[in-house]
Amino acid sequence: MNNQIIDTNKVDTKQETAKEVPATNVVKDVPAAPTAPVAHVRISYDDFSKVEIRAGKIISAEKVPDTDKLLKLSVDFGSFEPQPRQIVSGISMYFPDPAVLVGKTCMFVTNLEPRKIKGLESNGMLFAISTPEGGFSLFEPNATIPPGTKAS
Repeated sequence: MNNQIIDTNKVDTKQETAKEVPATNVVKDVPAAPTAPVAHVRISYDDFSKVEIRAGKIISAEKVPDTDKLLKLSVDFGSFEPQPRQIVSGISMYFPDPAVLVGKTCMFVTNLEPRKIKGLESNGMLFAISTPEGGFSLFEPNATIPPGTKAS
C-alpha cells in the first residue's frame, strides 16, 4: 500500500485539479502501523465453569424495528424456567424471515446479567458461529435433547 501525506497548504484550490506538490512535501511509502498478533486469552477452568450453557427452544422470533442486525427471541427453557425468556441477538442478517427460527432448539448462555439492547432487555446469549466469508451456523443439539438441559 502506498500511503502518502500531502501538504494541503501547497495545493492550488482555485483550479479544478490540484497542482502536483514538490517531492519535499510528500512522504512516500509510509509503512502501515504494525498489527499485533491476536492474543488468545486463556481463562481458568474455574472461570469457564461459571458459564451456564443450556438448550432452549425458540418459540417466537421477530425483527427489532429500526435495526439491521437484531432479532427479539422468546425462548423456552423447559422445566429449568417456567416462563419464556427474552433474548436479543444480532443475527437478523442471516435470517431474513425470522419465522424459520421458531421451533429450533439451540444453545444459550443463561446466567449473564440482563442487558438493555435498543431499549429491550436481553436475558441471555445465543451461541452461534460465523466466518468472514459469510458462513454461519447456530449451535443446535440433536432432537433428543430437551429444552433446559445444561451443557456439561
